[in-house]
Amino acid sequence: MPGKDFYEVLGVKRDATEAEIKKVYRKLARKYHPDVNPGNKEAEEKFKAISEAHEVLSDKEKRKIYDEFGEEGLRTGFDPEQARQYRAWQQSGGHARGFHGPGAEYATDEGQFRYAGFEDVFSDLFGGAGQFSPRGPSKGRDIESTLEIDFLTAIKGGTTRVTLQGSRACPKCGGSGRIVTSPDSVCKTCKGTGQTRVAQGPINFSQTCPDCGGTGRSGEVCPSCRGAGVVASTETIDVTIPAGVDNGSRVRLAGKGEAGQRGGPPGDLYIITRVQPHPIFKRDGDSLLVDVPVTVSEAMNGAEVSVPTPGGSVQLKVPRGTKSGQRLRLKGKGVPNLKTKVPGNMYVTVRVQVPTTDDPAAIEAAKVLDQFYRGDLRRDVHL
Repeated sequence: MPGKDFYEVLGVKRDATEAEIKKVYRKLARKYHPDVNPGNKEAEEKFKAISEAHEVLSDKEKRKIYDEFGEEGLRTGFDPEQARQYRAWQQSGGHARGFHGPGAEYATDEGQFRYAGFEDVFSDLFGGAGQFSPRGPSKGRDIESTLEIDFLTAIKGGTTRVTLQGSRACPKCGGSGRIVTSPDSVCKTCKGTGQTRVAQGPINFSQTCPDCGGTGRSGEVCPSCRGAGVVASTETIDVTIPAGVDNGSRVRLAGKGEAGQRGGPPGDLYIITRVQPHPIFKRDGDSLLVDVPVTVSEAMNGAEVSVPTPGGSVQLKVPRGTKSGQRLRLKGKGVPNLKTKVPGNMYVTVRVQVPTTDDPAAIEAAKVLDQFYRGDLRRDVHL
């Protein structure tokens, strides 16, 4: 299998369940996150690798394609059905449908034939750069970019402005890479149809004419883009961050990737989120964790105390006799699930605070409290 082994990257078996993959990913993401390893390039690359592996293996369709074709199957424009047909044809010896020679035929409407070897055809099917690769319009590549966001934006969602540097369709030629000199000029290769017939083993289809770029008209190479159909560009856009993103989450911006070639559509941009830590809140999946101090009196007698949440402060009832370290739940005050949008819970850990004072009255009150303890408080910690 060519390319990376995503199962090996995460350290899971090929039959691992979705829950097992998610659990391992969270553990590795916490270990190699850039905020935990500042300045460690190796940890940063490891974090990127496990994020990429999780993105594929946590998606049922992508995982299915990956298991069958490897990393090649994830490339833009990959056609699984064509790949299966070609593989079956190749395994049969390449003699299906009357083909007996060591190559595939390429036919123009004028009856001109060229031959491409099996390696070229296979490269074309899998998005490679073989001699047979089409010269017509092709979709631009998808690209990735890391974006650092603050903790509350990750929880609540929001909008952030980013500047993109990349490419766009050439405005002079409209992305075709050619300038049509006359509307009446007809391409001799395709006779104005913009398409040529192609046969690759058992697969027969049409592709954009390589000589006119699909315009059907003859013309000159665009001087602005030199035939590439794309030019460099800088664009500032507002990116909407969905509520509930986490470290390594992918936000797709359709059409914001690399420009397509010769008039093809642009690829997509995937924003990989990197969440800054928060001084008060901690996150565990869809749950939020926070520590809240209370007085001895509030813990003993019970009280209602103010607790911070991403949506503002709320009142929490502290039951009578609450012990330090006890966890109380605030339902629905956690992190919205990215898929279901249902918020998780917030768990408040109560921390009973003892006054730090030399006041004789406070010291005497503490001594009075001593008589109410039952037995040895440290009986469970003796060796």
